Amino acid sequence: MAATAAVLLGLVLIAAGILKLADGDAWPHQAADLAVPRPLALVVPWVELVVGGALVGQIAMPLTAIAALALMVAFTVVLVLRLRAGQRPPCACFGRHGNRPLGPYHIVRNVVLVVVGVLALWA
Repeated sequence: MAATAAVLLGLVLIAAGILKLADGDAWPHQAADLAVPRPLALVVPWVELVVGGALVGQIAMPLTAIAALALMVAFTVVLVLRLRAGQRPPCACFGRHGNRPLGPYHIVRNVVLVVVGVLALWA
């Protein structure tokens, strides 16, 4: 179960990183709408790819699972802060494929991914 959770979360992170990179300069602009500084936005897809790949490959577990869990918590905090501020920009979590305005759905999805990350700790 834990290994499956790690692979699932890894694939989600890989998909998110690839889709952000595929959008070129659109991702940093979308990230700015989420109040993510440009230098950090430029690094996020690469971190997603590295952590996701390490999860799928079961490399340096459980440290990789902890890193993935920290990412998911940080992403969730960003979304909650935007919603609390009354802002509903597109999530852009999966590049232009995530152009739905922020809403409770995004928080629920991320909480589920946090739970998957907790399960992955035992891989």
